[in-house]
Amino acid sequence: MAKDVIIACDFSSKEEVIDFLNKFSEEKLYLKVGMELFYAEGPEIIREIKKRGHKIFLDLKLHDIPNTVKKAMSVLANLDVDMCNVHAAGTVAMMEAAIQGLTKTDGSRPLLIAVTQLTSTSEERMKEDLLIDKPIDKVVMHYAGNAKKAGLDGVVCSPLEAGKVHDVCGQEFLTVTPGVRFADGDMGDQVRVMTPSQARKIGSDYIVVGRPITGAEDPVAAYHRCVKEFLGM
Repeated sequence: MAKDVIIACDFSSKEEVIDFLNKFSEEKLYLKVGMELFYAEGPEIIREIKKRGHKIFLDLKLHDIPNTVKKAMSVLANLDVDMCNVHAAGTVAMMEAAIQGLTKTDGSRPLLIAVTQLTSTSEERMKEDLLIDKPIDKVVMHYAGNAKKAGLDGVVCSPLEAGKVHDVCGQEFLTVTPGVRFADGDMGDQVRVMTPSQARKIGSDYIVVGRPITGAEDPVAAYHRCVKEFLGM
């Protein structure tokens, strides 16, 4: 199974993105485009990044009634991204509708994954703010099981949960894990975190790394360090 480092392009403008990408001369990157950048620049930023030969994880976390998500996914399918996502809390029916909308007439589609619980969410916050009394580990596994039942390719989860997701849903079920930091780095606003090498050992298929790379004094060196640690090179 392919493993890769996805760089979170949490920028607010096309200029910032281009300035960042211009630092890389030969590398073909896997980039996460989230709400901030997509809402600021729209589909054109996706086309610009793809034109440069990079892969894209479009991280919009759709969560709405099934028909609305289906229609939205049919629009996103035309952008030719490599991965996109929904919230698993939207129910199995919504996730099934997302696949229907994302699948083109020739049967092809990007990878589709579901967000279980955000890495900024602690068990305490889940209980107090969301009134979910089950342990966070049990909730994540239940959401992952629903995503697999709906036919999705994997889930976004904490690296702390990646190994168990594979135990519950199978080794081919992808785990995409944010909350990855270098051992000597700042945790930022993440609560459940791991280093790249720890994420590799515990079973993450893709790690999403933002500020440790984009905010580094030398982003190219930070990226290569992350790849080396995660792939065990």
